[in-house]
Amino acid sequence: MGKVIAEISMSLDGVVAGPGTNTEHRLGRDGDLLHTWMAHGNEVDHQVMAGFFTGTGAFVLGRTTFDMGIDIWGPDGAFERPSFVLTHRAAEPRVQGKTTFTFVTDGPESALAQAKAAAGDLDVVLMSGSPIDQCLQLGVVDELRIHLVPLVFGAGVRLFGDLAERHIALERTDVVATPTMTHLTYNVVR
Repeated sequence: MGKVIAEISMSLDGVVAGPGTNTEHRLGRDGDLLHTWMAHGNEVDHQVMAGFFTGTGAFVLGRTTFDMGIDIWGPDGAFERPSFVLTHRAAEPRVQGKTTFTFVTDGPESALAQAKAAAGDLDVVLMSGSPIDQCLQLGVVDELRIHLVPLVFGAGVRLFGDLAERHIALERTDVVATPTMTHLTYNVVR
């Protein structure tokens, strides 16, 4: 059975979307700066990005990430794997190319169970702040990958916002540093 991996780009002050998220600024004001490494990084950054899909059988994302990304991802849906959208708003599954987005309204446990079933022996990647926070709170994340952007926002949507009552021990297993990024990998200690 594969691992449950939480993977996200984050500023030094824990922001995963800039302030003022809305339909015009889907990642908040200047939030796109958190992801420029994916397209404009160096060869090492591109190798890290390719690893995002290696061994991944399914994705779990939040509704906000889906709403902000669906137009950007284009007609193929970008992921080419089953993707489960954790949401409070029910919707019919949406097929875009090789990507099927299934909307899950009955909680993170259900989204994760469906993603694991779809992934088989491959990994499930959690790729938005809310599902990551919820699954860390539940104690079901095996690995945490943070793509640390050398930027301080000061305000915005922060990762780890719902973990005030829980301490999570981590063991660093890898660090990849490039001129513009630090890619950190941790095992979650249980």
